Amino acid sequence: MKITKEAVIESLKTISLPGEGGNLVDQGVVSNIMIFGDQVDIDLQLQNPSLQARKKLEVTILKTLHEQVYEKAKIKINTKVTAPSKPQDQIKGKPIQGIENIIAISSGKGGVGKSTITANLAVTLSKMGCKVGILDADIYGPSIPTMFDMEGARPLSVQIDGKSKMEPIENYGVKVLSIGFFTKPDQAVVWRGPMAAKALNQMIFDAAWGDLDFLLIDLPPGTGDIHLSIVQSLPLNGAVVVSTPQNVALADAKKGIAMFQQESINVPVLGIVENMSYFTPAELPENKYSIFGKKGAEYLAKDKEVPFLGALPLVQSIREAADFGRPAVLQEQSNLSEYFDEITKKLVSQTLLRNQNLPPTKAVEITNLVGCEAIKS
Repeated sequence: MKITKEAVIESLKTISLPGEGGNLVDQGVVSNIMIFGDQVDIDLQLQNPSLQARKKLEVTILKTLHEQVYEKAKIKINTKVTAPSKPQDQIKGKPIQGIENIIAISSGKGGVGKSTITANLAVTLSKMGCKVGILDADIYGPSIPTMFDMEGARPLSVQIDGKSKMEPIENYGVKVLSIGFFTKPDQAVVWRGPMAAKALNQMIFDAAWGDLDFLLIDLPPGTGDIHLSIVQSLPLNGAVVVSTPQNVALADAKKGIAMFQQESINVPVLGIVENMSYFTPAELPENKYSIFGKKGAEYLAKDKEVPFLGALPLVQSIREAADFGRPAVLQEQSNLSEYFDEITKKLVSQTLLRNQNLPPTKAVEITNLVGCEAIKS
């Protein structure tokens, strides 16, 4: 009797895969069939079966082929056990409807001007035609309300699809939510990690952000619970790391970059900004004094192979503007906006590259920068 491959396949289709349903052929368990006269060689690929289950399956195949194909067939079964591919254990979050790009602004060390840069980047993006929001995630030291002249403000409650939501407070074209809106100026927030994470999630998902091109997350210094909560809660497009040229700050900035680049987190670092790069006295406008070191963050960017977005000088008016509640880029008689324009354009370019060249996160499909006509043109 001539044994055909078609007859063997049809016979194997009558055998179910133990514990999973479906037949051996349709489930891809049968990887190859070779026939040599009355000899049939069958290659199987199974994912980590027990020895007992494997032997039972082989006996079932022998019995079925002898009954349905040829009772005197010589059957050889080669079983290859393959470990199931482990899904990458990435920390991802769920999207917020209407928000196109979410970028974390981070620093390894406190006092390097991260919040000041966040505020000025947000206002610059708004001036370029983008719809922008800031989530002040620095639970223990919120400073964004002061920088946007919002101290003492309280978000209102609005009804969205029958649900009560917090309405972010808007100034200078930027929507803001901060834990500072819910605490007194002299009140210390003494919370453990889970409480801080819960408050943060409420500001993220119980807020009526509306349509935004960019949501900037002003993270606290370091690498801790809040950072983990953010990457767990939100599908970040990328992160920006802020540092001064000082070695102490750079050492902490390296840790911040390493955190985002961990395999389990895998958030692209869109670039590094060097703040307080140099000091130029008003009476000596041609002089530059590298008080905290020279080009330290730029060298770090090259070492870590991440983009360098630009350097900002140590200027008194930037500090005064932050304290006064009006970001420095809004000053008409100042060239500070030129620095932030350049950094912002590079940030947007890196975001576009990231969205074009990397797959979207599982949680959100990335599209173009809707509403940022000034940048796209």
